[in-house]
Amino acid sequence: MDSMIERTEQGSEELTAVLMGAVDAARTAILEFEGGAADRVVGEYLGGALEDPFAVTHRFLATIPGYQGWQWAVVVAAHPGADHATISEVVLVPGPTALLAPQWVPWQDRVQPGDLSPGDLLATPADDPRLVPGYLSTGDDDLDELAAEVGFGKRQVLSQWGRIEAAERWYDGDYGPGAAMARATRKVCRDCAYYLELAGSLGTLFGVCANEMSADGHVVAGEYGCGAHSDTPQPATIGSPQFDPFDDGVLDLTEMPREPEGEAVEAAGEPAEPAAEAEEPGAEAAEPAAETAEPAAETAEPAAETAEPAAETAEPAAETAEPAAEADPEPAAEADPEPTAEAVEPAAEADPEPVVET
Repeated sequence: MDSMIERTEQGSEELTAVLMGAVDAARTAILEFEGGAADRVVGEYLGGALEDPFAVTHRFLATIPGYQGWQWAVVVAAHPGADHATISEVVLVPGPTALLAPQWVPWQDRVQPGDLSPGDLLATPADDPRLVPGYLSTGDDDLDELAAEVGFGKRQVLSQWGRIEAAERWYDGDYGPGAAMARATRKVCRDCAYYLELAGSLGTLFGVCANEMSADGHVVAGEYGCGAHSDTPQPATIGSPQFDPFDDGVLDLTEMPREPEGEAVEAAGEPAEPAAEAEEPGAEAAEPAAETAEPAAETAEPAAETAEPAAETAEPAAETAEPAAEADPEPAAEADPEPTAEAVEPAAEADPEPVVET
């Protein structure tokens, strides 16, 4: 028994050596199969792998243009006790770095959401689990009751499985609570005035957005949210109030209206007459000083004081000269200045010597 096991192991080693040594025979088989030059068909030897006790696969790098990364696989076989191997198969197989075409996908599995274009026809599979015949219950009590009252029937209706699948897709989509927009705000759609709930059982979780600045026309989850919520307050006022611009570098030049030359001359000459008339109170005040000798010193100071008011009254008189000239210029011109001159003379004749004696 032991001798038989030893003989089998010895025979397997000899057979494996014959199979692994058939590298040149495998290369020659590739050249015969391809029918081209060796340097343009087969490259370096990559090694061999024992498939079973009687077969080995030898691999060579393929150098065929357009097949970069592909390999030649040559299967050789031999029976126990044989002194050489025979060629069983020569094939070209892709290696780990080979450029391959995408894996083939059936047409019904190839169509993706968004592929439907205007004019395309997309048939519903006969065994689509999302649809059930219209005479069956949809599983939505509110929808079934409404359809019965209105008498509205469809050939096929959405099954409970179809509604659950749609709800999961909407909830996990771009308008669900897990979206980046929803995570960036604390407000939710179910409290928003723009949120229109769906009818039936789906209305407990979903609605349609009516805000044109947000997800307008899309089905959104009630837990979805955005920054355009109807309860979003106005931002607090910051900064300074807005004023109208003012250019400091612009000067407004206005030309004053010119008076006629005749009126300007009359206005310049008329103020002298009222000023002369205003001096009369000063002259009259000087007479009491000449009549009394002893109190003359006491009255000299009041006389000087009264002279100043007389001079002061001359200025208002000059200011009021223009209205007087405009109102009635002729009477002002007829006024006789002689009495004014006579009234001044007594004031000049008054002798101030008694004032010196006291």
